[in-house]
Amino acid sequence: MAAKVEPFWKRKTLEQLDQDEWESLCDGCGLCCLQKLEDEDDGSVYYTRIACQLLDLKSCRCTDYSNRTQFVADCIQLTPAQADQFQWLPPTCGYRLVSEGKDLPLWHHLVCGDPEAVHVERISQSGRMLSEKSVAEDDWEDYLIFRSG
Repeated sequence: MAAKVEPFWKRKTLEQLDQDEWESLCDGCGLCCLQKLEDEDDGSVYYTRIACQLLDLKSCRCTDYSNRTQFVADCIQLTPAQADQFQWLPPTCGYRLVSEGKDLPLWHHLVCGDPEAVHVERISQSGRMLSEKSVAEDDWEDYLIFRSG
């Protein structure tokens, strides 16, 4: 009988992941691509339903991932070295969970095999977002959905 091998996200540190493993931690929720507002008093980060101009509002995937930083100056490239700063990511985020030593949720495509599960379970904001081009920045407060912490 063959020994059961733990999945890579349980047996490796973030720094040990290869590029494909790293990218596969993304569950496709698109929440990191939503515009966020920070409370200046306590530093809390609030997510809005306002999506980056490059985010596909249905699939929750970047429409120009490889060139995104050329079009969106403040687009953040997540790296293992930033793991201590992942608290701003949603609590369901694979990068955040693995950095905190937690397992991926049952709906994560690496666990269940279905990349659509993130939408079926309504973890993503698929179909519930607005493009940043359609909402004035002064009105973003009207579209708050949750606070990360």
